[in-house]
Amino acid sequence: MSNSRIVYTTESGKVNAEKDQPSVPQGDGVVRIQRITKGRKGKGVSIISGLGLDKPSLKPLCTDLKKTCGCGGAIKGYDIEIQGDVRDKLKAILESKGYKVKLSGG
Repeated sequence: MSNSRIVYTTESGKVNAEKDQPSVPQGDGVVRIQRITKGRKGKGVSIISGLGLDKPSLKPLCTDLKKTCGCGGAIKGYDIEIQGDVRDKLKAILESKGYKVKLSGG
């Protein structure tokens, strides 16, 4: 005999697409840039959080930051990770774009 069972469900109806999409986290209006090396074998990354942008708006900003700093990076959730400790460059770039920026962490 096999251990597989047939499973039936009684739920039916329309799926609300708005509930499935997470909302963009709104912070306090301050963009924070922190440097993290934990879990990265000693390699540091600068994480930009608190932008309050949705994912399609984060992509061009991330591309612009990577090109200006001359390094790699990625979008993780609603944060942008830029490789290396380039927090001072990132702060200058984001302030020129009109964001209020703070350096946080070590």
